[in-house]
Amino acid sequence: MSRSLRIVFAGTPEFAASHLQALLDSEHSVIAVYTQPDRPAGRGQKLTPSPVKQLASKHNIPVLQPLNLRSTEAQQELAAFNADLMVVVAYGLILPQAVLDSPRLGCINSHASLLPRWRGAAPIQRAIEAGDTESGITVMQMEAGLDTGPMLLKVKTPILATDTAGSLHDRLAMLGPDAVLQAIQGLADGSINAEKQLEGLATYAHKLNKQAALIDWQRPAAALDCQIRAMHPWPVAHTTLAGETLKIHTAQVSEGHGQPGEILSAEREGLLVACGEQALRLTHLQLPNGKALAFSDLLNSKKDLFQTGQVLGL
Repeated sequence: MSRSLRIVFAGTPEFAASHLQALLDSEHSVIAVYTQPDRPAGRGQKLTPSPVKQLASKHNIPVLQPLNLRSTEAQQELAAFNADLMVVVAYGLILPQAVLDSPRLGCINSHASLLPRWRGAAPIQRAIEAGDTESGITVMQMEAGLDTGPMLLKVKTPILATDTAGSLHDRLAMLGPDAVLQAIQGLADGSINAEKQLEGLATYAHKLNKQAALIDWQRPAAALDCQIRAMHPWPVAHTTLAGETLKIHTAQVSEGHGQPGEILSAEREGLLVACGEQALRLTHLQLPNGKALAFSDLLNSKKDLFQTGQVLGL
C-alpha cells in the first residue's frame, strides 16, 4: 500500500522541472525545493530564476538557493525539513555525504543515460555524438562519487537517426518522471533491489563547450552528422567560411569526394561538402548576425559566398 512521503526536491533546468511537476501531481508532499542561484539570461542579462524555481514558486513551496551545501548551517537547514527522501535531477551541485545521509531514505537521482555509460554533465549529447543506438533514464541511489550509485530502475528509448540533443532531451524528460515515481514506490514499500554499477563499463560525458562543436572535416561524414545532431540546439556545430563563423543546424550524409572541407556543389537541396569519408549536405545554416535558414534561402541572397572549390574550416 502506498503512502505519502515528505520529499525535498533539488534541480535546476527544464528537464528537472518536468520531474518536479510529476511529484507535485503525486500523493507525495514536496516540502522544499533546492535550485541554483538566479543567473543572468537573455540579451539584457537580467537575473532569471531557474525553471524549477519558477514552478516551485507558483506552488508556494519554499525555495532555497545556496551556493553550495558544504556549510554546517546549510546542512542543518536541510536536516530541519525532516524529509523522508531527497530527489535530485540535474541540480548542478555536488552533495556532501552529510546531505546524502540526511533524509531517512537517502537521496535518489534521475540521470539521462543508461548507466554506467555516460556519467557526468552531458549524457544526452555525448550518446548521440558517439553514435549510440539507445539511451534512457537511470534512477539511482546517490553516493559521494559522480553518478556511481547503485541503480534502482532503468527505462530505455532508441536513439533515432534523426534525433538531436533537443528531441532526445524532450523524450527523456517525459520518461524520467514516471521512472522516479516507480522508484519512490519501490523504496517506500521495500520492493526494489538496487543493482551495483559495473565500473569497467563506465564512460564519462564531458561538459559541453563551443570547442566541442567545432567541425573537423577530416572526420567521416557519418561521425560529423552525429556531432551536428548532438550539438543542437546548443552550442550548435560550426566551421568557418572565408574567415567567418558558419553554424550548421542540420545536415545529411551524402556521396561525394574531394579535399576535406571542400565545397563540391551549392544547390537548393543543400551545400555539399567533402569529408574524410563521403560528404555532408548542409541543409540549414546560420551566418554571423543572421538567423538559421534553409540553404535554399541563403542561396537566393548570398550565392556568391558559396563558390565551388572553396574549403571550409581554413
